[in-house]
Amino acid sequence: MQPAPEFLAPNRFVDSAHPDIIAFAQAIGGGLAPRPAMVAVFREVRDRLRYNPWRVRFSPEDYRASEVLNRDPAEGGHCIDKALLLAAAARALGVPSRLHFANVRNHIGTARLEEQLGTDLLVFHGYTELFLDDRWVAATPAFNVELCQRLGVAPLDFDGVHDAIFQEFDRDGGRFMEYVSDHGSHAELPFDAMIAAWEEHYPAVRSRTWVNREG
Repeated sequence: MQPAPEFLAPNRFVDSAHPDIIAFAQAIGGGLAPRPAMVAVFREVRDRLRYNPWRVRFSPEDYRASEVLNRDPAEGGHCIDKALLLAAAARALGVPSRLHFANVRNHIGTARLEEQLGTDLLVFHGYTELFLDDRWVAATPAFNVELCQRLGVAPLDFDGVHDAIFQEFDRDGGRFMEYVSDHGSHAELPFDAMIAAWEEHYPAVRSRTWVNREG
Protein backbone atom coordinates (compact mmCIF):
# COMPACT_ATOMS: atom_id res chain seq x y z
CA MET A 1 0.00 0.00 0.00
CA GLN A 2 1.33 3.40 -0.97
CA PRO A 3 1.65 6.14 1.67
CA ALA A 4 -0.91 8.92 1.92
CA PRO A 5 -0.29 11.87 -0.45
CA GLU A 6 0.62 14.14 2.48
CA PHE A 7 3.91 12.27 2.89
CA LEU A 8 5.01 13.40 -0.57
CA ALA A 9 3.55 16.91 -0.59
CA PRO A 10 5.37 20.07 0.55
CA ASN A 11 4.10 21.83 3.64
CA ARG A 12 5.01 24.70 5.94
CA PHE A 13 8.02 23.02 7.50
CA VAL A 14 8.94 20.33 4.98
CA ASP A 15 9.05 22.85 2.14
CA SER A 16 10.20 20.40 -0.50
CA ALA A 17 8.98 22.60 -3.38
CA HIS A 18 11.44 25.35 -2.43
CA PRO A 19 13.89 25.82 -5.33
CA ASP A 20 16.91 25.56 -3.05
CA ILE A 21 15.68 22.25 -1.64
CA ILE A 22 15.07 20.92 -5.14
CA ALA A 23 18.53 22.02 -6.29
CA PHE A 24 20.16 20.47 -3.21
CA ALA A 25 18.35 17.16 -3.62
CA GLN A 26 19.10 16.96 -7.33
CA ALA A 27 22.76 17.78 -6.82
CA ILE A 28 23.16 14.90 -4.37
CA GLY A 29 20.68 12.28 -5.52
CA GLY A 30 19.49 13.30 -8.97
CA GLY A 31 19.75 10.53 -11.53
CA LEU A 32 20.08 7.80 -8.91
CA ALA A 33 17.54 5.14 -7.99
CA PRO A 34 15.58 6.01 -4.82
CA ARG A 35 17.58 3.88 -2.38
CA PRO A 36 21.12 4.97 -3.37
CA ALA A 37 19.84 8.54 -3.73
CA MET A 38 18.59 8.58 -0.17
CA VAL A 39 21.78 6.99 1.15
CA ALA A 40 23.75 9.79 -0.47
CA VAL A 41 21.40 12.50 0.79
CA PHE A 42 21.43 11.04 4.30
CA ARG A 43 25.22 11.25 4.48
CA GLU A 44 25.25 14.80 3.15
CA VAL A 45 22.64 15.96 5.65
CA ARG A 46 24.36 14.14 8.52
CA ASP A 47 27.69 15.86 7.94
CA ARG A 48 26.61 19.17 6.39
CA LEU A 49 25.88 20.72 9.78
CA ARG A 50 27.52 19.68 13.01
CA TYR A 51 25.12 18.57 15.72
CA ASN A 52 24.45 21.58 17.94
CA PRO A 53 21.76 21.12 20.65
CA TRP A 54 22.21 24.76 21.69
CA ARG A 55 20.86 26.10 18.39
CA VAL A 56 17.23 26.26 19.50
CA ARG A 57 14.66 28.84 18.44
CA PHE A 58 10.99 29.34 19.25
CA SER A 59 9.61 30.77 16.00
CA PRO A 60 8.00 28.50 13.40
CA GLU A 61 9.96 30.26 10.67
CA ASP A 62 13.18 28.78 12.08
CA TYR A 63 11.95 25.26 11.38
CA ARG A 64 11.65 25.30 7.61
CA ALA A 65 13.85 22.82 5.81
CA SER A 66 15.00 25.55 3.42
CA GLU A 67 16.12 27.65 6.39
CA VAL A 68 18.19 24.73 7.66
CA LEU A 69 19.73 24.27 4.21
CA ASN A 70 20.68 27.94 3.84
CA ARG A 71 21.90 28.40 7.40
CA ASP A 72 25.52 29.28 8.10
CA PRO A 73 27.16 25.87 8.66
CA ALA A 74 29.00 27.30 11.66
CA GLU A 75 25.67 27.51 13.51
CA GLY A 76 25.10 23.79 13.28
CA GLY A 77 21.73 22.21 13.85
CA HIS A 78 19.94 19.82 16.17
CA CYS A 79 18.19 16.57 15.36
CA ILE A 80 14.88 18.15 14.29
CA ASP A 81 16.62 20.57 11.94
CA LYS A 82 18.41 17.74 10.18
CA ALA A 83 15.34 15.49 10.09
CA LEU A 84 13.41 18.28 8.37
CA LEU A 85 16.09 18.73 5.72
CA LEU A 86 16.31 15.01 5.00
CA ALA A 87 12.52 14.71 4.77
CA ALA A 88 12.27 17.67 2.39
CA ALA A 89 15.08 16.46 0.14
CA ALA A 90 13.42 13.05 -0.05
CA ARG A 91 10.11 14.50 -1.20
CA ALA A 92 11.91 16.67 -3.73
CA LEU A 93 13.26 13.44 -5.22
CA GLY A 94 9.84 11.78 -5.21
CA VAL A 95 10.45 9.65 -2.10
CA PRO A 96 7.67 9.84 0.53
CA SER A 97 8.92 10.87 3.94
CA ARG A 98 7.62 11.53 7.41
CA LEU A 99 9.01 12.86 10.69
CA HIS A 100 9.15 10.72 13.81
CA PHE A 101 9.65 12.04 17.35
CA ALA A 102 10.50 10.35 20.63
CA ASN A 103 11.92 11.10 24.05
CA VAL A 104 15.34 9.51 24.49
CA ARG A 105 17.73 9.32 27.40
CA ASN A 106 21.27 10.43 26.73
CA HIS A 107 23.76 8.45 28.80
CA ILE A 108 26.85 10.34 27.70
CA GLY A 109 25.49 13.85 27.42
CA THR A 110 27.73 16.67 28.51
CA ALA A 111 27.35 17.86 32.08
CA ARG A 112 26.79 21.38 30.78
CA LEU A 113 23.86 20.29 28.62
CA GLU A 114 22.26 18.29 31.44
CA GLU A 115 22.69 21.26 33.78
CA GLN A 116 21.01 23.57 31.28
CA LEU A 117 18.15 21.17 30.56
CA GLY A 118 17.76 20.00 34.14
CA THR A 119 17.60 16.37 32.94
CA ASP A 120 19.35 13.84 30.72
CA LEU A 121 16.06 13.29 28.88
CA LEU A 122 16.04 14.60 25.31
CA VAL A 123 12.44 15.52 24.57
CA PHE A 124 11.14 15.40 20.98
CA HIS A 125 14.28 13.88 19.51
CA GLY A 126 13.55 13.79 15.79
CA TYR A 127 14.46 11.52 12.91
CA THR A 128 13.17 10.80 9.40
CA GLU A 129 11.30 7.85 7.96
CA LEU A 130 11.63 7.17 4.23
CA PHE A 131 9.37 5.00 2.08
CA LEU A 132 11.76 2.79 0.13
CA ASP A 133 11.01 -0.52 -1.58
CA ASP A 134 7.40 -0.44 -0.37
CA ARG A 135 8.12 0.01 3.33
CA TRP A 136 9.12 2.68 5.83
CA VAL A 137 12.77 2.80 6.89
CA ALA A 138 14.04 5.06 9.69
CA ALA A 139 17.11 7.27 9.35
CA THR A 140 18.68 9.57 11.94
CA PRO A 141 21.08 12.13 10.39
CA ALA A 142 21.64 14.08 13.61
CA PHE A 143 25.16 13.17 14.69
CA ASN A 144 27.93 14.19 12.30
CA VAL A 145 31.08 12.10 11.88
CA GLU A 146 33.36 14.46 13.81
CA LEU A 147 31.07 14.45 16.84
CA CYS A 148 30.83 10.66 16.85
CA GLN A 149 34.60 10.36 16.72
CA ARG A 150 34.93 12.71 19.67
CA LEU A 151 32.34 10.78 21.69
CA GLY A 152 33.87 7.41 20.91
CA VAL A 153 30.97 5.98 18.94
CA ALA A 154 30.86 4.76 15.35
CA PRO A 155 29.09 7.19 13.00
CA LEU A 156 25.54 6.11 12.31
CA ASP A 157 25.21 5.10 8.67
CA PHE A 158 22.15 4.32 6.57
CA ASP A 159 21.92 1.72 3.82
CA GLY A 160 18.33 2.35 2.76
CA VAL A 161 17.31 -1.13 3.90
CA HIS A 162 17.72 -1.25 7.67
CA ASP A 163 16.57 1.24 10.29
CA ALA A 164 19.33 3.60 11.42
CA ILE A 165 17.81 5.13 14.54
CA PHE A 166 20.69 5.76 16.93
CA GLN A 167 23.87 4.30 18.32
CA GLU A 168 22.59 2.22 21.23
CA PHE A 169 26.06 1.46 22.54
CA ASP A 170 29.43 3.14 22.43
CA ARG A 171 32.59 1.38 21.23
CA ASP A 172 33.24 -0.05 24.71
CA GLY A 173 29.76 -1.56 24.98
CA GLY A 174 28.40 1.13 27.29
CA ARG A 175 24.87 2.39 26.70
CA PHE A 176 24.80 5.51 24.55
CA MET A 177 21.10 6.34 24.17
CA GLU A 178 17.79 4.65 24.85
CA TYR A 179 14.20 5.35 23.86
CA VAL A 180 11.84 6.31 26.67
CA SER A 181 8.57 7.32 24.99
CA ASP A 182 7.23 7.87 21.50
CA HIS A 183 5.44 10.81 19.85
CA GLY A 184 4.64 9.02 16.60
CA SER A 185 5.05 9.85 12.91
CA HIS A 186 3.96 13.09 11.25
CA ALA A 187 3.80 14.55 7.76
CA GLU A 188 5.00 17.87 9.12
CA LEU A 189 6.50 19.21 12.32
CA PRO A 190 3.90 19.36 15.15
CA PHE A 191 5.36 22.68 16.25
CA ASP A 192 2.91 23.53 19.04
CA ALA A 193 3.15 20.05 20.56
CA MET A 194 6.94 20.21 20.42
CA ILE A 195 7.12 23.56 22.21
CA ALA A 196 4.57 22.42 24.80
CA ALA A 197 6.60 19.26 25.52
CA TRP A 198 9.78 21.29 25.87
CA GLU A 199 8.08 23.74 28.22
CA GLU A 200 6.83 20.84 30.34
CA HIS A 201 10.26 19.26 30.77
CA TYR A 202 12.75 22.11 30.44
CA PRO A 203 12.75 25.20 32.69
CA ALA A 204 15.20 26.83 30.27
CA VAL A 205 12.58 26.67 27.54
CA ARG A 206 9.88 28.14 29.77
CA SER A 207 12.18 31.09 30.47
CA ARG A 208 13.43 31.19 26.87
CA THR A 209 17.08 31.02 27.98
CA TRP A 210 17.98 27.88 26.00
CA VAL A 211 19.38 29.89 23.11
CA ASN A 212 22.98 30.46 22.02
CA ARG A 213 24.35 28.82 25.19
CA GLU A 214 27.23 27.15 23.37
CA GLY A 215 30.74 27.97 24.46
